[in-house]
Amino acid sequence: MKEKFGVFDAVIYLLMGAVLISVLYPILNVVAISFSSSSFVVRNEVTIFPRGFTLDAYKELFSSSRIPRAYGNTLLYTGLGTGINLLMTILTAYPLSRPALTGRKLFMGLILFTIFFNGGTIPTFIVVQALGLRNTIWSMVLPNAIWTMELLILISFFRSVPQALHESAVLDGASEATILWRIFVPLSKASLASVGLFYFMGHWNSYFLPLIYLDDQKLYPLQLVLKDMLLDESATISNVVSGSAITPASLKNAVIFITMVPVMIIYPMVQKYFVKGVMIGSVKG
Repeated sequence: MKEKFGVFDAVIYLLMGAVLISVLYPILNVVAISFSSSSFVVRNEVTIFPRGFTLDAYKELFSSSRIPRAYGNTLLYTGLGTGINLLMTILTAYPLSRPALTGRKLFMGLILFTIFFNGGTIPTFIVVQALGLRNTIWSMVLPNAIWTMELLILISFFRSVPQALHESAVLDGASEATILWRIFVPLSKASLASVGLFYFMGHWNSYFLPLIYLDDQKLYPLQLVLKDMLLDESATISNVVSGSAITPASLKNAVIFITMVPVMIIYPMVQKYFVKGVMIGSVKG
C-alpha cells in the first residue's frame, strides 16, 4: 500500500530544502565571484552565477609563488599528517582492543582522562620547542599524532571483530603483527576511511598549529595565507600579487574556492564509508 504524503513529510522536505539552500548559496556565491569580472564584483551584482566570466583572479594568484607554495605545504602537511595519524592510531588501538593486554584498563583510563584534561597550549609549545620541532614540518604532524576520539572509534571496531577469528589465526601460527595487518586492517576499511576523513579535515583546516609553530612564511599553509588576506586586505594583497587590477574580493574568493576543491573531491568518495565506519564499532563496547 502506498504511503500518503502528509504534513510531517512536507515540513521535513521544507526544512531540508532550507538547509540545502543555506549550504549551497555561499559556495555558489564564492565560485561566481571568483570567476566574475571586477566591474560586476565592485558593483555587487554577482549572486550565484558569474558575470563577465574571467580567469583573471586565478591567473593573478598563481602568477605569484606564495599561493602555489602554500598550497603545496598544505597538501604535504595533510598527506603526511593523515598517514602518521592512521599509522599511530592503528598501532595503538590494536593492543588496547585485546583483552589479554596487561594493564589495559589503566591505559584506557589514562586515554579517557585526556578527553577532559590536557597539558594546554603553553606546555605543549615548550615541549615542541625543546625538541627542536618548531618552524619545521614536523611541528604540523607530530604534536597531534593521535586524536583520542578517533582512537576510541578504532578500538571499538577492533573489539567487534570476532575473537574466534583472532584465535584461529594464532593456532595457524600467525604473529600479532600478521594478524593486525593481514586480518584486522583489511576488515576495518570502513572505519579507517571514516577516521582518515576526520584526520584529513583536521589537517586541511588547521589554522592554530601553524600560527604558533611556524615563523617562516615559506612554510605557511594555505589557511594562514587565506587568514592574512581576509584580515589584512590591503597589506596582504600587495604581498600575494602586485600591480593587479583584480578586486580583493575576487582574489579572496578564488583562494577560498581552491581551498575547498580537494575537500569537495575527497568527501563524496569517503562519504559512503562514513556512517558505516562510525557506527559499526559502536555495536560492541
